[in-house]
Amino acid sequence: MQNLQEAGLTTAGAAETLSAEIDQAAQQIASIRTEIHNVIFGQERVVTETLITLLSGGHALLIGVPGLAKTLLVETLGKVLGLDERRVQFTPDLMPADILGSEVLDESESGRRSFRFLPGPIFTQLFMADEINRASPRTQSALLQAMQEKEVSVAGQRHAVPRPFHVLATQNPIEQEGTYPLPEAQLDRFLLQIDVDYPDRGSERRMLFATTGAEAAPPRAAITAEQLMQMQRLVRRIPVSESVVDAILDLVRDSRPTESEVPEVRERLAWGPGPRASQALMLAVRARALIDGRLAPSVDDVVALAGPVLRHRIALTFGARADGVTIDRVIDDLLQRFA
Repeated sequence: MQNLQEAGLTTAGAAETLSAEIDQAAQQIASIRTEIHNVIFGQERVVTETLITLLSGGHALLIGVPGLAKTLLVETLGKVLGLDERRVQFTPDLMPADILGSEVLDESESGRRSFRFLPGPIFTQLFMADEINRASPRTQSALLQAMQEKEVSVAGQRHAVPRPFHVLATQNPIEQEGTYPLPEAQLDRFLLQIDVDYPDRGSERRMLFATTGAEAAPPRAAITAEQLMQMQRLVRRIPVSESVVDAILDLVRDSRPTESEVPEVRERLAWGPGPRASQALMLAVRARALIDGRLAPSVDDVVALAGPVLRHRIALTFGARADGVTIDRVIDDLLQRFA
């Protein structure tokens, strides 16, 4: 087990306390999942990876064709987690002020004039950026400071966003005409890239009856925002073994073509992930362990989350793309060492 002093487990009593907190949090997470699946049918992996993102205190990029309940998932999460949630449809004419807010000139009864800040929709706890790549880079960049520093700057003044604060952005992978690909610096701010696939037949059958009937069951709050933040703090206290830390470092460092010992990586990747990928994996594996009610993560958690953490942080060379190589294929090659 990781250095117990660093993990805060200096005594058997501390370990028992942590174990009890993990058990309690796992029960709450089970209730959260039940409420989500009353509205979202199937999509177990997508729900799990989204919860991992929120428990880690991060942001997620959801990629999938229209109609796969990405928007509904975010709205449902807001209600179930007790979060204030807002959605903005990103379009080419959307301006940064439409997200951040702006200053207006007020005039008092005495005739004195002063500027007053009107907060934009980003001042919420769960912000959905729908089809984020349809807005211009200038508007996309309006999210950067909020995602990284939990505050925004308007007219030289800084304004803190509410806590917790999460951005869940969506993209359509098919229709790319008239879109603006996200810059690498912004992609790196997303903890996970979550690929949303079609539901299985059984889930789609349940969906047909549930969504075309007279009434649809609304989701209920399972926890509060404060309880979510308590779980986020708990995630950071979960101990991590040296073998898992080494697995994270081996995977991320082997993803960099300048350092990798994997020939396929050196040949196929133009650039690899920075240290933020290691940090993302460290938090994500802890959150995955918490969801399962485990005291510590394992190397299997690293393998399971390698794709969502690395997909948006590495780029193929032109030659690799021309040969039909995919990023997922390169990640599979990287994971061969853990087979």
